[in-house]
This record gives sequence, structure tokens and C-alpha cells, in this order.
Amino acid sequence: MYAHTGMAMDILAHREHLVSALHGVLGVAVLLACLFAEVLVFVMGPRAAALYLVPVSLMLLLLFQRRAAAGITTSTGLVDFSCVEPPRRLRVPVAKMLEHLRLLDCFDDGSVELMSRTIKASGMGDEAYLPPALHYIPPLATHDEAIREAHMLFFPALDDLFAKTGVLPSDVGALVVNCSGFCPAPSLAAIVANHYRMPSDVRTFNLSGMGCSAGAVAMDVASSLLRLHAATMSYAVVVSAEILTVGWYSGKEHAKLLLNCFFRSGCSAALVTTNGSSRVRGAVLVPKPIKYRLLSLTRTNQIADDRSYRSGYRDDDDEGITGFTIGRDVGRMFGAVLRAHLVTLGPSVLPWQEKLRYAAAMLLRSLHPRRRGQELRPDFRAAADHFCLPAAGEPIIVRMGQGLGLGEREMEAALATFRRFGNQSAASLWYQLAYLEAKGRVRKGDTVRQLAVGSGLADVILLFVLILSFNSLNF
Repeated sequence: MYAHTGMAMDILAHREHLVSALHGVLGVAVLLACLFAEVLVFVMGPRAAALYLVPVSLMLLLLFQRRAAAGITTSTGLVDFSCVEPPRRLRVPVAKMLEHLRLLDCFDDGSVELMSRTIKASGMGDEAYLPPALHYIPPLATHDEAIREAHMLFFPALDDLFAKTGVLPSDVGALVVNCSGFCPAPSLAAIVANHYRMPSDVRTFNLSGMGCSAGAVAMDVASSLLRLHAATMSYAVVVSAEILTVGWYSGKEHAKLLLNCFFRSGCSAALVTTNGSSRVRGAVLVPKPIKYRLLSLTRTNQIADDRSYRSGYRDDDDEGITGFTIGRDVGRMFGAVLRAHLVTLGPSVLPWQEKLRYAAAMLLRSLHPRRRGQELRPDFRAAADHFCLPAAGEPIIVRMGQGLGLGEREMEAALATFRRFGNQSAASLWYQLAYLEAKGRVRKGDTVRQLAVGSGLADVILLFVLILSFNSLNF
């Protein structure tokens, strides 16, 4: 079944690539026709003015053709999402965390000093959470405790999601669970499907090892499945979390200790659908109203670059203790890969006003030798109304935001979410969107751009537009 699904998804991707290429060829043809008409008018004079109707007609036909093609393509909508707030008893104030580190025999003074400085400088507040196993001295980093942590995170998030949307677990056609550092057997997706007694034909996927971009990748998988099985599948669920019980590092290698400093407990669950009703197992499902529409999803990576590839990896230290190594300058590399991705996307994500401004700036720089050394980049704040960024600590968030030309308002959701919850890996983007909603920032018609970077380095950029209005909640 999985081989067939993978082949079908490849066919779908090739078909979309061919359609996009055809649109590009038609656009070039229209441009050439316009230039040819201009030349004829210039040569033949006013008597050939009627030829202006040719490029106008071709441009209108191209516009209608693209709109018709867009109408045929099944669009993906986000019905709603949920974010878990763990029990208050699992809260870890900074002072408690630092004392806890000093009481553990596995760390030497240098390791404790490094983690203390890192936590204090990260900007994390006193309301973040750790799983029950990490509150013990020494930590209970066992498989059973990791499974209990998964239950503690997954089930409340999904219970809330099903309750607020009114969708039954039996209506879910695809389930995509992503957790980078914990991959048990049966899989985490199987644990969820078993708990909710999902039907035997539900398609389950389990993503691991992809870091903070896994949630966005899971959205790509869910969206592709919904488009591929539009006639028989109405809903897909994406669950994002990081199981910290088995991710805790108890060694002395400094590059591996950073994971203990930033990552905290959290989980999100999102319900995705396509337009129109579907016939599932003989019953016609009336579509639920969607809150957001997914306008675009693009993925790039720098995996072929050895430096990027080694920016984050799991291995053993000299004492045989497994941990996750975070490479030097990872924040700068995060910003570089996002900036390169956005520059590539510039023509498609920027409004025409910003395109004209950027083109004029480039023209002026080329005409004035003194300006040729100036760095030019588009104003990516025009690419969306709101931004959700990788939650990798206050210094790295600020550095990434400034590298992308974002201001304090655009970085606020990422900074506030990290202060409150820490880094929840792939789930952090959804906590940031929840923050924006709770503050009443997102209004009908606003666009939200989620930027995710994971191990590899691989990055995914999603663009949503708010379709429904909703009442703000206290955050």
C-alpha cells in the first residue's frame, strides 16, 4: 500500500510540475506576442493600432486559463488545530532547573556552568514544562516512560481537536505523526490509531529524525494524500511533538548539552481537509468550514552541503552516551537557508509594489558605481501579514529575524512563545499561531507564513490565509 501511495504521490508531483511548466511556456508566448505586436505598431504606425487588441486578448485568456486551472486543483484547508498545555505540576522555573542540574551526579562543574549560562541567555521564562521522567533524580529515561509521555501529550491534543471540530476519529482518512527523536514499535501513529479505534483503511505515517521542520513536512504529506485521494478521503490529522524522556543527554560533551537547555514539552494536532464533500465508507460527509486555506507550501534543502548536513546530528560521545550535537553557527545557517529560500521564492511571494521597488533599487545600483557594493534584498515583511519562525532561543530568533529584514512585531510571536513554552520542536509553529490568534492579531483575509528549518538542513515554508473570523481567547 505504501509503495503504491508513494508512486501515486510522485505522479501527482510530476503532473503539478508539468502544469506549472506549461503555465510558464504560455506566459513566455504571451510576452513574445506582445513584443511582436509592439514592433508591428511601431513599424506600421497608427493604422496598426488595432493590433494592441492582440496582446490584451492573449493576456486575458492566460489569466482566465490560470484561474480555471486553479479552480480544478483541489485546495487544502485547515479546519482547526490544538496545542497542549501540560499539567502545572510539570512546570520547571529557571531557578528550579538550575538547581536540578547541580544535583545530578552525571554533570561536572563545567557542564553545569555552560547549561546555566545558556538557559539564562536564551530568554526562556518560568512557565515551560518537562515530562515527569525528567523531574526525577536521576532522570527515568526509559522506554516505558517515553510511551507515557507520548500518551500525556498526544491524547489531550487530539481530544481537544476532535471536540472543537466535531469530526470523529472514524472520519479521519490519514494520520501523520512526527517526532524526531523517539521511534518505537508499534509506531507512534499506530499508538494513536489504536487508542481512537480508527478504521482499518486509515493511512498512517510516522516521521522521525527530521527535526523542527517535521511538522511542516507532515503538512506536505497530509496535503498530498488529500489531493491524491480527494474522492474517498475527507480529513487528515497531523500530530507534532518531541518526546524528551529519551532525548535527555547526561554526558559532558558541550555541543550535546544544548538540547537540554532549549527543548521543552509540547504537542500540537491539526485537522486538514479538502474542498467539497466526500463519500467515505458509503456515507457522504458534509464538509466542515475551514479556518485557514493553505495557499502554498515549498520545500528546499542543503543536504548536499556537508557543513549543513553536520549542523545537527545524533551520535555517541567518547563515553558511549548518545546525544544530539548542535553545530557551531547553526543560527546563522538557519537564517541563510531561509533567506536563500525566500529569495528564490521572491517573484511568487512578494506583491507587485515590492517587486517594482526592488527592481528600481537594483537599476539604481547598476547605474551608480558607488552603490554597487550595497547589499540589496527584498522587504520580506510584504510577503505575509504575520510570521511564525523557528523557536531556537531569543538570540537566534532575533538574528534570523534581522537577517530576513523582519521587525519586532514580526518576531513577537516566536519570542513570546519561546519565553512561555521553550522550544517544542515541530509543534512550536502552531503555538506561535495560537499566540497570534489569542492576541487578536489575525483577521479575516490576513496571511500567515510559517518558516520551519530542520536537520539536514531542510526548510519548509507554508502560507495560510484566514478564511473564518473567530473570537480571541486569553493566552
